Amino acid sequence: MPATTLAPAPAAAPDLAALAGLNAEQRAAATHPAQDRALLVLAGAGTGKTSTLAARVAWLVQQGADPQRLLLITFSRRAAGEMATRAGRLLHRVAGLPPSVAPPHLPWCGTFHSVAARLLREDARHIGLAEGFTVLDRGDAEELMAQARQAQGLAETTGRTRFPLAATCVAMHSRCINTRAPLAEVLREHFPWCAMHEAALASLFAAYAAAKAAQHSLDFDDLLLAWWHLLQAPAAAARLRARFDHVLVDEVQDVNALQADIVHALRPGGQGLTAVGDDAQAIYAFRGADPQHLRALPGRCTPQALVLTLTQNYRSTPAILAAANAVIAEAAEGHALQLHSRRTDGLRPRIVTVADEAAEARGVADAVLAEREAGVLLRRQAVLFRTATHSAALELELVRRHVPFVKYGGLRFLEAAHVKDVLAVLRWADNPAARGAAARCARLVPGLGPASVARLLEGGADLTAFTPPPAARAGWAALAALMHQLRAAPAWPADLALAIHWYQTHLERLFDDARVRRGDLDTLLRLAATQGSRSRFVTELTLDPPAATGDEAGPPHRDDDYLVLSTLHSAKGQEWSAVHLLRMVDGCMPADMATGRAAEIEEERRLLYVGMTRAKDSLTLWVPQRLHVTQQRAWGDRHLYAPRTRFIGDALLAHFDHAVLTPPDATGPTMEAGAPLLNLAGLLGGTWAADRLIAPPEPGEPGQNRP
Repeated sequence: MPATTLAPAPAAAPDLAALAGLNAEQRAAATHPAQDRALLVLAGAGTGKTSTLAARVAWLVQQGADPQRLLLITFSRRAAGEMATRAGRLLHRVAGLPPSVAPPHLPWCGTFHSVAARLLREDARHIGLAEGFTVLDRGDAEELMAQARQAQGLAETTGRTRFPLAATCVAMHSRCINTRAPLAEVLREHFPWCAMHEAALASLFAAYAAAKAAQHSLDFDDLLLAWWHLLQAPAAAARLRARFDHVLVDEVQDVNALQADIVHALRPGGQGLTAVGDDAQAIYAFRGADPQHLRALPGRCTPQALVLTLTQNYRSTPAILAAANAVIAEAAEGHALQLHSRRTDGLRPRIVTVADEAAEARGVADAVLAEREAGVLLRRQAVLFRTATHSAALELELVRRHVPFVKYGGLRFLEAAHVKDVLAVLRWADNPAARGAAARCARLVPGLGPASVARLLEGGADLTAFTPPPAARAGWAALAALMHQLRAAPAWPADLALAIHWYQTHLERLFDDARVRRGDLDTLLRLAATQGSRSRFVTELTLDPPAATGDEAGPPHRDDDYLVLSTLHSAKGQEWSAVHLLRMVDGCMPADMATGRAAEIEEERRLLYVGMTRAKDSLTLWVPQRLHVTQQRAWGDRHLYAPRTRFIGDALLAHFDHAVLTPPDATGPTMEAGAPLLNLAGLLGGTWAADRLIAPPEPGEPGQNRP
């Protein structure tokens, strides 16, 4: 059923259908008069920001805005899809369309990078780019950087010095662009061990830029940088600004300096700008994001932007919110919204102290299974942690107990060799100058060795001028014929089917699990139908690929239920009935590598806050007193003793119930008379067979934070 293009509606009174179900705070944000001034909505965790933003889109259209001239910017394809779906439903209702008609389409809803890629393809000629320019994913960028590094003679080490590897060089280059900071500052603040190489790095980055230009290629950062440069040219800027009447930015706390400058260049003075975010959930500094851009936004608008707040939480119990509010209230700066809930039920969050990570794993497994017996499905529970390695002991325990689980992280879709191979075919077809794609395709042909591939690239990857060695003639002829067909008569998505048909023989030759990997290629075919052209499909997939791939597919789950394990960063935007936070001790939360600067400590506090606010009904923080440290074997004692996280000091303990789990053979009382003791077994609807419960010391006693 084709999507409907909705014409702008005549100005009218607010349509209550678009605002139905919103609370007073949400309604005020959704109906702010766009012509007055810019709007910043501070939306706390679980306060319905997506519904509010979708309602604002519908309200703007109902007031006469053209849906074709609305730009909605998000930070993930999933978020963009959800936003477009919700707004489309509301627009459908506002327009009074019959159920048989598909929801209206919002053509300009996407991530910063995907919007940039679309705009640049239209304006490519104005910035010296071929319309078929290639977007390099992170792996492609690192490979090109490695080639430039080799060509500059920087791959050789002399004496006791070392030069950063290609991946590190890409990270430095990216941070310079996204934070708009000079190389010297980036090296000093984030890569101090590389400071001696400043001059060589500057030369390397220039060579890297030249290589990209020669191949008509852009990396992720170039997309934003080129968009910003277009906005600095008066004619191009006027054209881009006139294209959109309203710009709505979600998760604005996650913008970096370059993205913030793009937003303000699109809407000088803030006219028609709506931004939604929460600086208490700013956790992506490693990407160059900085919550100061959200805090500075009102002052960058003329007149100053109106700031509204969303504080009614629809997710968590009042007790969980009280604890989370107390944690974020100690932040050195920021808005620190005080969230509230109308729920009257729920348990207090818990702090459970255990002897070590093995006891932690047993305790978490016991608690998860007890929750399951009480009616909470495994997939409605999550175990969150600061670093992926923190779940190792728990994973072993879950395997031992035959508890199925899914861990978020690992190999991404585009990192799978077979997916990269097929996309390289499409990239080379679109951009004959894409040497990286050409080399990848050529290496698939049996009989083409490194010397032959190098000869092909030296000849400009010219299909007609290259003569393959005798052993590769048949394979090369098939590849050349495919490329000729894709370039001479492009047809989408039939082009992808042709590429996969050509690749099938190589798939079976190269991989033992070809059948599983073929499933990923079938997924590509399904995704292809959602994009209108070959270049847009490859660009969108490169910018925001699916998370799963056949490379990491093991035997299928025979159980339709599974526990979720996730890093705290990956948990952002999610929610579960029961949440367990592992290793809530200094050195793990905050991470020991994030304690050098005050800003890093504050981001770790926000990360804990994000983890706590994922919980709807049950929240447990686990505190192992002793941690195994493998790299310290030379010390003789391979364990460290860690205090409870500094983010939950003695003054905050009143917000939590407390328990100490001890092994069955431990000595001492199982319950101290009169102590405030949480009966975990009773609350979770099961028993803790592996551990006994004893009372903790009273808050404030000496040694409370030490074993």
